[in-house]
Formats: sequence, structure tokens, C-alpha cells
Amino acid sequence: MLKLTYTENGFYLELLAQPLEEWVTARVILALRSGTSLCVEPSNASFLLPADLPHLNTLERQGQTEDAIALCLCDADYVEVSLQGTWLSSDPNGEEGIFVTVMSYAVEFFLFKLWQEAQTMTSVISE
Repeated sequence: MLKLTYTENGFYLELLAQPLEEWVTARVILALRSGTSLCVEPSNASFLLPADLPHLNTLERQGQTEDAIALCLCDADYVEVSLQGTWLSSDPNGEEGIFVTVMSYAVEFFLFKLWQEAQTMTSVISE
């Protein structure tokens, strides 16, 4: 399962071994016990990866077997990765929350590694 946490400063991607239903159930129970509102709905999420990432074409090939992922060239510099999954947020109209999706482990792992590589490239450029 991939978990994308969206905040006002960006997002963070995690690869989790826990089944989606188990993770969502735990979040709902936490919200109930803490008296926090929680909106859970099917949704889409997108983020950008640099178009010059090595092995990005491998993700494109692997992603062709998955319904939950689509890649689209935005411009010469970036590729948009669009995912189908579940959005969880305390504010149904807010931009902050958690998005989770399930694909084959190979695609999830590869996407996670590409995202990590993009983060490393960004931190090296900013230094």
C-alpha cells in the first residue's frame, strides 16, 4: 500500500506493508475514539516526477498492467503520476489529508524508489 500525506508544505510518500482495509479501519477507530471528524472517500491524487529520472520508462511499462496508476507527460521537465485510491481528511474540502492506494507490490515499490530518487535529486540541487 502507498500512503501519500499531503500538508500545506507538500507531500510525503510512504510504502506500507499493512493491508488497506486494516489501515483505514484503524484510522476510523482512532477518529471515533478521539472525537475527530473524518471524511473517507474514493478519490484521485497526483504528483510530479522529473522526466529525466532513470528507469521512469520501466514504471510506465509496469503501470500499464495497473488500473490505479496513469502517467502523463506534463512538459519537457515533468511527468504527472495520477493514482486512484482513498482520500482521508478531517476537512472534506481541505487540501491536507492522507491518500492511500493499492497496486501490485512491484509497482508500489518501484514508484516509491523513483519518488525517493527524485527527493534526493531535489535536495542535491538545492544545496
